[in-house]
Amino acid sequence: MTVFHLDDFLAGWIGGMWCESKKILCALLQTRLQAGKGYRNTLHCVVTIYKKENVTGFFKGLSFPLASITLYNSMVFGFFSNTQRLISRYRYGDGRHPCSMLDLTVASMLTGLVSVGVGAPVDLVKIRLQMQTQPVLAENFNLAGNGSVPLRSMGIQSQSLYRGPLHCISTVLQNEGIQGLYRGAGAMIIRDVPGYTLYFIPYTLFCNWLNPDGNAAPHPCCIWLAGGLAGSISWVTATPTDVVKSRLQADAMQHRKYKGILHCIVQSYKTEGIHVFFRGATVNAIRGFPMCATMFLGYELSLQFFRSF
Repeated sequence: MTVFHLDDFLAGWIGGMWCESKKILCALLQTRLQAGKGYRNTLHCVVTIYKKENVTGFFKGLSFPLASITLYNSMVFGFFSNTQRLISRYRYGDGRHPCSMLDLTVASMLTGLVSVGVGAPVDLVKIRLQMQTQPVLAENFNLAGNGSVPLRSMGIQSQSLYRGPLHCISTVLQNEGIQGLYRGAGAMIIRDVPGYTLYFIPYTLFCNWLNPDGNAAPHPCCIWLAGGLAGSISWVTATPTDVVKSRLQADAMQHRKYKGILHCIVQSYKTEGIHVFFRGATVNAIRGFPMCATMFLGYELSLQFFRSF
């Protein structure tokens, strides 16, 4: 019997489509609160975006992640499930043997590590597109041919630096090289390795608690609740490292503010205090529940459908 299952990847792809439709607004607010300037709280951020940029401001930079999130979630859930089976096969001689908590932890951490390969460029493009009209990025770009004249001093701070996702990728590669697409990847690893552990482990525990009869498939309500709680836990605890990642990725090549992860942490703390590392925690908690509840529900129901044949 083969260990590798394609249905996990397909179910993750479908779950990703369900999930992405729930997080468009929250993703933008999180980035603006963490890497932007002048926002007092979530409500003030919403009002400011609407006043200055109209409704279209809430959808900046989302075309690329909308197109890529299905691939990303397919990889994450497919890799996690197949890694579990691989571990069970080599530890117990049967890929269907239930994993121990240690097995789940190893599979979760490996998933978080591998996810950065796809997730880092996607996040960077999303953040650059969302932040290109903000001072934090505008001050980093100088007029072509005159490195001493910043955009802000010419009164064109709101001018778009990137025409779209593909132009953003091309510009980053030209100016910063392949490593530019993976700027902030180190912070993302620090976020996602423990983050996915606090994503899959709580989900498994909640499912077992809500569904004591392990022989029966969990009820959709149990899946939805367990997925939502796991998502909130994972996203809230990952907020400090997510702030650092967002700031590093929003940092452009010219007149760069941060030299690396540690420098970003120190500078952020010196200028804005400890509370800066919890910016966007409310948004993460709000978006984490429905987003992950929908993700897990879509994944599990799709998996049940595929395996019913």
